[in-house]
Amino acid sequence: MNTAWMTHQISNQFDELENYNLFETDTILQEILARYGSLDQPRLTEMGKAVGSAEYYDYAALANRHTPILHAFDTRGRRKDFIEFHPAWHQWMGLNRQFDTHAHPFNQPNSPSKWVEWAARFYLAGQVECGNLCPNSMTLGSISLIQREPELWAKIGDKLLSTEYDERDVPISQKKSIWLGMGMTEKQGGSDVRANETIAVPIAESGRGQAYLLTGHKWFFSAPMCDAHLVVAKTEQDGLACFFVPRWLEDGTKNPIHIQRLKEKVGNRSNSSSEVEFKEAWGIMIGEAGRGIPTIIEMANYTRLTCSVGSTAMLRQALVQCIAYTRQRKAFGKHLVEQPLMRAVLTDLALETEAAMQLSFHLAHCYEAEDALSVAWKRIMTPASKFWICKRAVELTGEMMEVFGGNGYVDNGIMARIFKEAPVNTIWEGSGNVMCLDVLRGISRDVESIEILFQDLAATAMQDEHLKQELQNLFQLFQQTPEELQFMGRSLVSRLVILAQAVLLKRHAPNYVADGFIQSRYSPFHGRVVGMLEIKQPDVKRLLHRALAA
Repeated sequence: MNTAWMTHQISNQFDELENYNLFETDTILQEILARYGSLDQPRLTEMGKAVGSAEYYDYAALANRHTPILHAFDTRGRRKDFIEFHPAWHQWMGLNRQFDTHAHPFNQPNSPSKWVEWAARFYLAGQVECGNLCPNSMTLGSISLIQREPELWAKIGDKLLSTEYDERDVPISQKKSIWLGMGMTEKQGGSDVRANETIAVPIAESGRGQAYLLTGHKWFFSAPMCDAHLVVAKTEQDGLACFFVPRWLEDGTKNPIHIQRLKEKVGNRSNSSSEVEFKEAWGIMIGEAGRGIPTIIEMANYTRLTCSVGSTAMLRQALVQCIAYTRQRKAFGKHLVEQPLMRAVLTDLALETEAAMQLSFHLAHCYEAEDALSVAWKRIMTPASKFWICKRAVELTGEMMEVFGGNGYVDNGIMARIFKEAPVNTIWEGSGNVMCLDVLRGISRDVESIEILFQDLAATAMQDEHLKQELQNLFQLFQQTPEELQFMGRSLVSRLVILAQAVLLKRHAPNYVADGFIQSRYSPFHGRVVGMLEIKQPDVKRLLHRALAA
């Protein structure tokens, strides 16, 4: 070898972590499943091995590099409206279908921890490839609605629940399994669904279960290759209603839903989002006439939960990558993880990630039951959690990318992909302001729910002076006028979430985790940037080992 041209040796460079079992290396997730009595650990171990393999990391990179392609017409000009995906997308869709990520609570109705087990699946998959979770999320959210439509459920129920992936673009009657999407947003209204202009005209009789023709548009139509969508449209007789609109008609012809273009998104690149027009598209009204928004919002309550779990997954993956990298990379004579300032950053990130996990999985557990306490947590804390965890993921994934230095900012690595992916969950299913308004709306319409929630938080908060004082302060602040509450909405919701996270950590995590979180989060300096901790606060060694065993 001619050493004259060897300008340098490659050293002190380390690839992102792959080929590890995401479930077996997650102590916190294992504790959560044990706490709720799950017997699903063997299946989750299998899934953790699959999604953590180099093969599926590669599929994730390929699916995001080779984005969906719209074929609006065939070679002779006939409408085709077909979207071509890279084979890697189908690998991920098939994997999640196989592990029941789309329907686990409904396929295991007698499991006392079915929603926690579902959250574990969504959380494991979402650490590596987030885009394919969109159709999984929407299909999950649609099932309970379709179950209340007996005739429709008899036709498609088994196909919704099936764990066999069928990628063919053919009528529902010919498929082994199907996906459902949704269409709410229009150009003129955005989150204001009441401003929708798409019109639905009955073919014969009107009302629930009857067939209509829809004419109009959707500005954001999620996953247009789904086999059917739930669409909000207005009727002349009954106001807004919700409709089941299939991609193919029963006679084998295409329903006239014309895809105008695919969205060029910042992240979420593997997934197709589109603009569409309905040219008298055929659909069936589901739910009660005139209650289209409450019907679709029931679906959104599930998908908002998926946003919290999905953002938690991004935090977890980025944290694991940071810890693994800093244990290998050296600077100034030490491994990065041994540098005191880096330890402060990693510790802060570890505390935030576990707090997000405890809240997301506790919320999933609340979906198991309909007692007053579970309902209060779901109604108030689902939008609150979606607001806070998704917002924090945007900020913290930027911090985590910085741990890798310039390597983190290179676009072909997982850290950059997570960073670009994070904002989608803050926007999809309602922006931050919409979530805060939903929390305030829930409190104003059901005063008893906030009282029940505060009583539950108080049972633990009264054991700690910081939490006790914060609970009392929040209770007083929630007594303000509606206008004052709305102006302070983001502050109130943020503080409510941090209090709930502190309470859950106090109940379920080791003392050094709960104490580190409470002491740091109720410090006057916390939150300005990551890593502003006092040396006396956290047990750094145990916190980092808990996050990822060396």
